[in-house]
Amino acid sequence: MATFSNFLVKVTDAKMPDVRKALQAAGIEVRSIILVHKEETASGEEKTEAESE
Repeated sequence: MATFSNFLVKVTDAKMPDVRKALQAAGIEVRSIILVHKEETASGEEKTEAESE
């Protein structure tokens, strides 16, 4: 019996195909990738997750 799991992955400066390739290279079968939210930031302006909450 197969088990399907859903994960939310936050990335910086990566595109969907790059994420898929990286996961597949790690031996992870990717069923689908969905873009949930995209946020543009000014150059050099990065927020850590703790700062954004």
